[in-house]
This record gives sequence, C-alpha cells and structure tokens, in this order.
Amino acid sequence: MQRASSRLARHLMEHRLPSLFHFSRLKARWAHRQACPCSRKAFALYEVLLGLLIFAVGIIALGRAVNNCMNASVLSADDARVREILANRMVEIETTPGQPDKAKESKIDTGFGIIKLVQKAVPQEMKEEDGTELTGIIRVTLTANWTRGGADQSKVIAFYVYRL
Repeated sequence: MQRASSRLARHLMEHRLPSLFHFSRLKARWAHRQACPCSRKAFALYEVLLGLLIFAVGIIALGRAVNNCMNASVLSADDARVREILANRMVEIETTPGQPDKAKESKIDTGFGIIKLVQKAVPQEMKEEDGTELTGIIRVTLTANWTRGGADQSKVIAFYVYRL
C-alpha cells in the first residue's frame, strides 16, 4: 500500500498537479464570493457599462463610414452625369457641319441642379515639320460648372475639330 501511495505522490510531483490543499483554498474563495453578492453585482454593472461604451463607439464609427460612402456615391453620380453631358455636347459639335460657335453658354437642368456649360472655339495655328501651315483645325474647350453642397465644381474637356 505504501508503495502505491509513494508512486502516486511521485506522479503528482512530476506532473505538478494541484494538491488537495490548493483545492480547499479555491473552494473557500468561491464561498466568500458567493457570500458577498454586492461586490459581484457592481462588477457586472461595470462590465455592462464598458460593453455599452465599446458598442456605442463602434456604432458611431459605422455611421460615419456609411455617411462617407453615401457622399462618395453622390459625388460619383454627379461626375458621371457631367461627363455624359460633356460627351454629348462634344459629339454634337463634331457631327454638326460648319464652324463651331466661337463662344456659347447654356444652362442644363439635370433634375439634380443646374449645370452651366461654356463652349469656346479658337482656331489653332499648327505647322508641319517642313513648315507648311495647317489650316482648318479648331480647338474646342467645353467647361461644365455646377454647385454641390455649397462648393463650386467644374470639369473641362478640350478636343480638336477639323473643318475646311
């Protein structure tokens, strides 16, 4: 019997298993915590408040991220709308026979605000490498101006038109 108990003691020492004395101390601590319910409730309330604070900060950050995404989406839609207006006017100028207007202003109501379109056409004097002058080339500049959120926005496109 003594041989078995010494083997058990050696096994406990080798694997460093907690002794029975250690378990009795833990049991006493647990009994003390259950005996004093006020300190346990205050700790739980503190945990809940801390959790709510972390949750609120996360919700505020998420709200700002969604707001930034919405603003970017609106700006992208405005930009696409203006690019389409400029492209349509450019095709209109290129396909219309005759000289383009030297200066022209028009206002376009898109349903999301008014876009002011300014057209300027200037004859371009160009020369070949051998010095021959090229005539009939016109540089057309289209400028779109609009207001978004109280800030002035603009987009410019320039292209060449050849007319005899």
